Amino acid sequence: MTTNGAGWGEGTRAARAGLPEAEPYQPSLPGPVFAAHYHLPGEVADAPYSYGRMGNPAWTALERAIAELESPGDPAEAVVFPSGLAATNAVLLALLRPGQLAVLPADGYQALPRVRRRLETFGVAVRTAPTADDAQGRHLDGARLLWLETPSNPGLDVCDIRRLTRAAHDRGALVAVDNTLATPLGQRPLELGADLSVASGTKALAGHGDVLLGYAVTRRPELAAELRAWRTEVGAILGPMEAWLAHRGLATLHLRVDRQAENALAVARALRERPEVRGLRHPGLPEDPAHAVAAGQMRRFGCVVSFELPDRAVAERFLAALRLVDDATSFGGVRSTAERRGRWGGDPVPEGFVRLSVGVEDPADLVADLRRALDTALGSGAGAAR
Repeated sequence: MTTNGAGWGEGTRAARAGLPEAEPYQPSLPGPVFAAHYHLPGEVADAPYSYGRMGNPAWTALERAIAELESPGDPAEAVVFPSGLAATNAVLLALLRPGQLAVLPADGYQALPRVRRRLETFGVAVRTAPTADDAQGRHLDGARLLWLETPSNPGLDVCDIRRLTRAAHDRGALVAVDNTLATPLGQRPLELGADLSVASGTKALAGHGDVLLGYAVTRRPELAAELRAWRTEVGAILGPMEAWLAHRGLATLHLRVDRQAENALAVARALRERPEVRGLRHPGLPEDPAHAVAAGQMRRFGCVVSFELPDRAVAERFLAALRLVDDATSFGGVRSTAERRGRWGGDPVPEGFVRLSVGVEDPADLVADLRRALDTALGSGAGAAR
């Protein structure tokens, strides 16, 4: 558990999250510990580390750091996993039993339908509803767990965490919030009433496109114990190097997410001017359908902008013409990426739907690149004059 950094600003907290007490001649952030086993005198129950599948000092440090970011000022426990999907499965499969009911978003991360099928094979009933308009709240009777994803990926709809959490708790249900897109600096679900905050740290938390990572954070020790037991029993463990890399990257998290949020808003405003761009979504735009709710629970609106181009061919020409934006999946990295999301086949989006993850490049350069690529995709040839 941790309560460190409660009175610090977010930048200070991010830069110092999870660091040990200073010791003479020791590094401020100890390096990764590569160990399958540890010297183990005495009883196993008294050992902080006994076997590599059960614990690692690099996990401990990273878990302390994540808990400090997700729950400053209140004791919380984080449990890290080798991917966001591993964390998702741990929460849903470790905390639900046959005969119980889960309520999932119908428009969430594209792997959720596969997770749903797995739950159903284990005897867990599942209901789904869209994120927008708090539609999941109409399906809570009899539920054991409500899973929210806000903002949703890739559609960027937002639901009211406070409202839905109250409704779920009134019915005896747990609430888990996928906080991947917002990050703990953009939104803190535990402060809004949720029981668990879950995320793919692969995205903005690690931020450099070189680490797969997932985590779940809770203020309820019994839930954390269930998740740790699941991790040990199924072997869903994070490598020590990945844990150390992610922890090292946290020192710049506040710088990265601030710049990305500013850039994303600048990009969204520029795209708003283009008549060929339809269905533009970014929670930071005042006219966005999600803005009012997002403004009430988010401190930063994230790095993702989504929009539709006329068809698949235009979208693919647009992506091919970009110079500063890589055609790649995932989001939250320091370098901008974009993709035609429909190519994966798991999201209910039009063929010309583009998910753009805005990085830390100069915003003027990004905007110019996007405008030129749009002109190229549409055959206008006007990009050079812009």
